[in-house]
Amino acid sequence: MTLDTRLSDEQLQLKKTVEEFAREVVAPVSYQHDKAKTFPYEVVKQMAEMGLFGLPFPEEYGGMGGDYFALCLALEELGRFDQSVAITLEAGCSLGAMPVYRFGTEEQKQTWLPQLTSGQALGAFGLTEPGAGSDAGGTRTTARLEDGQWVINGNKAFITNSGTDITRLVTVTAVTGETSTGKKEISSILVPVPTPGFTAEPAYDKVGWNASDTHPLSFDNVRVPEENLLGARGRGYANFLSILDEGRIAIAALSVGAAQGCVDESVKYAKEREAFGRPIGQNQGLAFKIARMEARAHVARTAYYDAAAKMLAGLPFKKEASIAKLVAGEAAMDNARDATQVHGGYGFMNEYLVSRHYRDSKILEVGEGTTEVQLMLIARDLGL
Repeated sequence: MTLDTRLSDEQLQLKKTVEEFAREVVAPVSYQHDKAKTFPYEVVKQMAEMGLFGLPFPEEYGGMGGDYFALCLALEELGRFDQSVAITLEAGCSLGAMPVYRFGTEEQKQTWLPQLTSGQALGAFGLTEPGAGSDAGGTRTTARLEDGQWVINGNKAFITNSGTDITRLVTVTAVTGETSTGKKEISSILVPVPTPGFTAEPAYDKVGWNASDTHPLSFDNVRVPEENLLGARGRGYANFLSILDEGRIAIAALSVGAAQGCVDESVKYAKEREAFGRPIGQNQGLAFKIARMEARAHVARTAYYDAAAKMLAGLPFKKEASIAKLVAGEAAMDNARDATQVHGGYGFMNEYLVSRHYRDSKILEVGEGTTEVQLMLIARDLGL
């Protein structure tokens, strides 16, 4: 398959529209929300009105009829200016709504997708636990059937979009039994919000992504109907791994946006800031640093374009998604460090965008599969 990185007129228009929105609406309030650690409800409402939460979903479920690559293009543009806003959209689509779309019954889709794709409600996915993330065997949350209901007990950690005023659904993975080989049977179950016994604990005090909603969750005899099982019983973890493969492309796109945002800010600053009688960008050492930043962003963008192309063509893309996530996450972190250096003392001040990218970008090497997990998956694909 030949990779064509040229975008269609429709895709270019989407990028332009989201870029203008991010520059004119998101950027002006980004510092204040980061400083106050507040969720940007007014921004999310406007994103919903634009149809961004419905980008990769069919019109029959309230979506925009686009594809996953369209979502990625939007995430890249948002990520240039505010990673918290970008991850709110990414998690709302790929973790909140996509599992329902991929694995839900028609009744579940009709019930939940119109709310989620419209952005009027947010969904979250509870996989990670205090002692279990990539290690499915460590899952301790349980769900047992009792009188036609699932009774859920346990805890989840680091769950995005799980405690906002518009959160209406949390999908949770839980141990529902034992397989024939003696391993834990893990299933996914839909938990409406609010439901008695479900609690979004106080939000985390994070290094970055301060305007993104992230909570630990507790389930104390939470009861939901038996038909809230999402997908086949025992396929919860396997299904979610496939969701993560797609999500890694989306996170890569967000990371590329962050990396490119650091380039943009550095170019602008290097042209305006003068030292020793001339703009600092005329110094070759600094110009080369920014040139290397641009190269990182370009390579990472090509990687996620390639992974998305394979995914949409129905080809195997697990390795390519891991490569994109690996390369883009590192590009974002490396560019944030270099952009902070370009800005000197100002780069250490929180009101400057590059300082927020410096704090925000580290999680891009951790969330939805750490760098080490991506290396493991790539090595495994090579037969190692």
